[in-house]
Amino acid sequence: MNSEPDAVLGPFSSPDARATPWASALAVIGEAEVFWLSTVRPDGRPHVTPLPAAWSLGGMFFTTGGQERKARNLEHESRCVLTTGTNALTGVDIVIEGVAAVVDGRSDSERAVADFQLKYGAHLTAPEGSWHGPGEAVVAGDTRLYRVAPTVGLAFGKLPASSQTRHTWPSR
Repeated sequence: MNSEPDAVLGPFSSPDARATPWASALAVIGEAEVFWLSTVRPDGRPHVTPLPAAWSLGGMFFTTGGQERKARNLEHESRCVLTTGTNALTGVDIVIEGVAAVVDGRSDSERAVADFQLKYGAHLTAPEGSWHGPGEAVVAGDTRLYRVAPTVGLAFGKLPASSQTRHTWPSR
């Protein structure tokens, strides 16, 4: 699924603002090192955790252990949100809403892991890396690889002009 989403500028944007093109949103996603995953616990309480994530095969990918809180939450409710951006009043913040599913196809897993390794480099491949060895762990079945199929993407442009762009994908 590599279709380009539709983009609409929101009503709370500055008068001179323009919609953030999807290519620009993807550039922010590609440069971001940390994402915040928001899930919902079975009792309805929210859960948020930082993690590395990468865009691949038309969706967001991340890994987690099967017994971690986020995995247990996603077993109960697969809808989730990934957020990234800047901790400043300039730049662009990105929000991807979607539905997470465990990836079990070997070719998709290999492609997503390769994109992760390309993006994060030594953090994933070097023995002293922050998240060493997720590719091997995914292949061995010790770690789950999730794909978030996007339903809505939001791009919040900040100073000098505020913009709120809503990206939506055609129905699947």
